[in-house]
Amino acid sequence: MFEAHVRNNNLKPFREFYHNSCRFWRRCSKPDWREYKKIGVATLIGVLLMGCIGYFVRLITIPVNNILMAP
Repeated sequence: MFEAHVRNNNLKPFREFYHNSCRFWRRCSKPDWREYKKIGVATLIGVLLMGCIGYFVRLITIPVNNILMAP
């Protein structure tokens, strides 16, 4: 009897996780075209912004590095 109680207590977190996962899965819906477009635009802006920042940092560090390393 005691072993069954311990086993049930050990499985309780897994059962709660399964229950919460099923509830989450039922509430999810497939994104429509407008939502895909929003995600794509936001991703594109982020990638372009990170690329510009990286380019300008590299553009600034090359001359500074040449000045510091000059003989």
